[in-house]
Amino acid sequence: MRLSIGRSGVVMARSTLGLLVGFVLAFALVFGGFGDMLIVALFGAVGFVVPKVVDGELDASGLLSKVRGQ
Repeated sequence: MRLSIGRSGVVMARSTLGLLVGFVLAFALVFGGFGDMLIVALFGAVGFVVPKVVDGELDASGLLSKVRGQ
């Protein structure tokens, strides 16, 4: 496992992070069912995107203007 120090602290390798996400989704599927797995995946996606928007790594202004109808 490769760890590097970034602006916000320790960052895991993408393959390790993907492995952990896969395990979480697999547990949700096994113990809760398909619907619960989709809910976990949705919250995981939100948890991935929101910090990127807050840190300025992802520009959401185009999406927000479409949602607002501008």
